[in-house]
Amino acid sequence: MTSFSAPVEDILFALEVAGALQLPEWDGDLAQAVLDHFAAFAQGEIAPLDALGDAQGCRLEAGQVRMPDGFGHVYANYVDQGWHALSLPEALGGQAAPAPLSGAVSEIFAGACHALEMVTGLVPGAARVLLRFGSEAQQAKHLPDLASGAALATMCLTEPGAGSDLSTIRTRAKREGEGWRITGEKIFISGGGQDMSESILHLILARTGSVEAGVKGLSLFLARSGGAFGANGIAVARLEEKLGLHASPTCHMVFDNTAAELIGEEGAGLTAMFTLMNHARLDVALQGVAHAARAHRIALAHALERQQGRCPDGSPARLVDHADVRRMLDRQRALELSSRAMCQLALVEMARGTRPELLEFLTPLVKIAATEAGIEAADLGIQILGGYGYLTEYRVSQTWRDARITSIYEGANGVHAGALAGRLLRWKGGAAATAFAELVCDLAPEVPEVMQKLAQWREMRSELLIASDPGAQAWEFAQFSARLLQTALWHRMAMMADHAHDPAEIRRLAAQHLPTSSKGGRGVAVERAPETVMLSCPHATRAVWPVIL
Repeated sequence: MTSFSAPVEDILFALEVAGALQLPEWDGDLAQAVLDHFAAFAQGEIAPLDALGDAQGCRLEAGQVRMPDGFGHVYANYVDQGWHALSLPEALGGQAAPAPLSGAVSEIFAGACHALEMVTGLVPGAARVLLRFGSEAQQAKHLPDLASGAALATMCLTEPGAGSDLSTIRTRAKREGEGWRITGEKIFISGGGQDMSESILHLILARTGSVEAGVKGLSLFLARSGGAFGANGIAVARLEEKLGLHASPTCHMVFDNTAAELIGEEGAGLTAMFTLMNHARLDVALQGVAHAARAHRIALAHALERQQGRCPDGSPARLVDHADVRRMLDRQRALELSSRAMCQLALVEMARGTRPELLEFLTPLVKIAATEAGIEAADLGIQILGGYGYLTEYRVSQTWRDARITSIYEGANGVHAGALAGRLLRWKGGAAATAFAELVCDLAPEVPEVMQKLAQWREMRSELLIASDPGAQAWEFAQFSARLLQTALWHRMAMMADHAHDPAEIRRLAAQHLPTSSKGGRGVAVERAPETVMLSCPHATRAVWPVIL
């Protein structure tokens, strides 16, 4: 079994590629220290929970959700060390870490144990909702519990009859005096019950208007349960039995006359909830990156050790000596590096806060690309390990099972593709799409390959703007947009390869994604590099497999 190792050096390179070093008040030394310290904590305490949690799962006992052994203890240590408040404002006792740094920590966390990261990961987004839409009284009442770790947060949207289409939500909120009462059911609620924090802060989308009003009849509410708040009419009816993420309790929730507080304006619930959802979507994208990295490291370690076939000179060949295995390893690694750079690019834009239209376009695009990358890399990992990949003890099967949900939750990838091809091409007169095109030009100025792809992208955009059904081309457009951005980023990574811990690897992989001797805007040439530096056979591209009859 390959132990988890946090990819700190790769993350630092991605931060530089994405422009984090140009952010005001960015402290590179501090960023490295934070990542090194969290990596040690993740490797030493969080990662050992992953296999145990997968095997043991969560339990529902007399209405109380029980986490797997050790999760509560590690969460307490996580809070004691202040990691839960890394991105919260200093006024709340947090460290106000910029989005790229807190995102880097989230990636390491998800790589060590996606299930635990899932249960804890909504706190920053919930705090952001309260800071933006909550009253001063609500902030004073609820933010201290999030900041102290006494409360974890949930996001309650989905219902049995309302998945991607939130206009069909039936959960109802009614006024009672100066407060509100909520009645209804929600499903697929991560961390809807757990025994790690004293209480839980639930953000609930509920109907205050008529069903005919659709999403305009939805409002956002906050309800508490556990600790001093008691049950408050909130119950976990069942835990879902899932393909993966066994240690993350996915709850069917019942709200029975639950006392709640309105957050923001009545009828504007979806606008407020999008603050949390957009945070969650980038967090899910980072989960995809984490799975791609984990799958590659498991596969590479196995390929370097496993002997199969012969070299032309008759000596034993390792898996890595076979060209097709190297192809799959390179594909995994490229998926990891490019998707991480895309995520950090979006997080840098979030930190800058100067181009909200660009961030609006990048968020669904990055969510699609990074989650698909994690699933594909995990699938390749199983293939590289062969029969061993299909066994649980080698852990890459768990990586695939846990990664598979990422293209589904926080908005199915097809829905995000539809948003890109439809609403976002027209939003604010096309400002989001224009900002994306400008970003591509900034990343790879005057690079012929990139400019050619950009011209093709603009043609696709024009066709979609007049299409009667843009949804028919939505997936193709999303995929092409991702490839365009990745091509620009590979150019940038090639130019900055000397800043990576393995410059030769970056140049070699960039050469696979850019044309031979493609001249960059600064006169940088990307030349075809040797196929690999890990070979043991003198002519490894001709290593042969044993004959199987």
